[in-house]
Amino acid sequence: MKRTFFLITVILLVTGCHQSDPKNPYNLPIAATMEEYLVQVKENPETELADLEDIIPGISLDIAYATSDNFTGVPIYTSPKAFLCRPVAEALALAQDSLKKTGLGFKILDAYRPYAATLYFYEVYHDTTFVASPRTGSIHNRGAAVDLTLICLETGEELEMPTPFDSFSDTASHAFDDLPEHVLKNRATLRGIMEAFGFSIYEPEWWHYNYTNARSYPLRDISFEELMNR
Repeated sequence: MKRTFFLITVILLVTGCHQSDPKNPYNLPIAATMEEYLVQVKENPETELADLEDIIPGISLDIAYATSDNFTGVPIYTSPKAFLCRPVAEALALAQDSLKKTGLGFKILDAYRPYAATLYFYEVYHDTTFVASPRTGSIHNRGAAVDLTLICLETGEELEMPTPFDSFSDTASHAFDDLPEHVLKNRATLRGIMEAFGFSIYEPEWWHYNYTNARSYPLRDISFEELMNR
């Protein structure tokens, strides 16, 4: 009887020790509170998540994840906002200034993404070609990736690209070239300006760009509202 009780106790203790936080099931080093976030920013101001509308006044935003018009079918964000770590935002501002000379501008589709969204995305769609694994987190969770397209500044109209945003298909890849010439040119224009200012492509998605040393920025699970109200 004593041996049975001892075994049950050990099992319960071991099970308890291995219970994971459902908000961080893989025990990643994630800043999940404003206190943790502010400590990081104090230690390294470059990790501050800057509001893109402050860094690039007048920037066009079309944040699909703040609506139900996205691959999950439900709103993910409660506010249509875009944040990036400060050096990333500043590099994007320089790119926008350069692009303006051609009559074009950026439309931001997504930027910083709380880790909670990555968890939910993976529940909905398991293909890690298009949805980051929650085991590692997304570059978006680090505020060092941006999804975007090009617009004509005079009309506000989007330039035609290979696919709509979040089209999980081979056609969305930079390697897919069976496209009209003007579409190839538009994709190349976006790629050229982004690479000139320190960003690199994610090959399966024409809209996704990572900043230099993207994985050096910390993972976060801070809501937009917390960032807006701090």
